[in-house]
Amino acid sequence: MTPRTAPRTRTPRAGARRRRSGPGDGRAKILDAQILVVAAPTWVGHPSSWAQRALERMDAMISETDDQDRPVAYDRVAGVVVAGNEDGAHHVISEIVGGLGDIGFTIPPQAWTYGNQGPGPGPDDRDTDHGHDWSASTGRAMAGNLVAVARALAANPLPAPAS
Repeated sequence: MTPRTAPRTRTPRAGARRRRSGPGDGRAKILDAQILVVAAPTWVGHPSSWAQRALERMDAMISETDDQDRPVAYDRVAGVVVAGNEDGAHHVISEIVGGLGDIGFTIPPQAWTYGNQGPGPGPDDRDTDHGHDWSASTGRAMAGNLVAVARALAANPLPAPAS
């Protein structure tokens, strides 16, 4: 048995910036935007760990308010794009939409789309045309609904919630 050694650490070079990656890095971009679209794959019937982590990081926004004492996500709309077959897509959409609604985003009707290959494993989307028209059609409906609701909220902002 060999003795344990301390893990090696790398020291950053002078003037090097720390590089961040992953969900949560774009908080300011989210708050500057009127529309947020979360894209996630179906991963064993659930949102991917990256999508879940993004929701968990945005969860901190629940307790943040703007200068009018409204949740910071108010007057922002959100939608979801799910990559993968139909297996679990509705579950992934409901998980993400539920979280976004809790955070304060407005979710318009038909604010989602996904690959429509039917349940179970199937061919790669790039290898077939099946479902592409349906996905494109629901994607256009999603985009139109997101823009319409964002414009409505810009014209008529939500009031602060009752305390």
